[in-house]
Amino acid sequence: MLAFNKVIPTIEKKIIEMIQTLKLAKKTSKDDYMQYLRFILIAVGAIGGVGFLIKLISEFITFRPPT
Repeated sequence: MLAFNKVIPTIEKKIIEMIQTLKLAKKTSKDDYMQYLRFILIAVGAIGGVGFLIKLISEFITFRPPT
């Protein structure tokens, strides 16, 4: 029971900190959102492109024509 009494104030403190952080947060503008979205899509495309090239090269290296 002693440990339980120490946990509750800690949880309450964390919840209060989260609420204060949310009160300070502001909504991003549409321009910022579009910039982040563009960056993420470019990064995902680049990573996918690199993966595709690696797969393509490995297929050409291991390709054996039928005999």
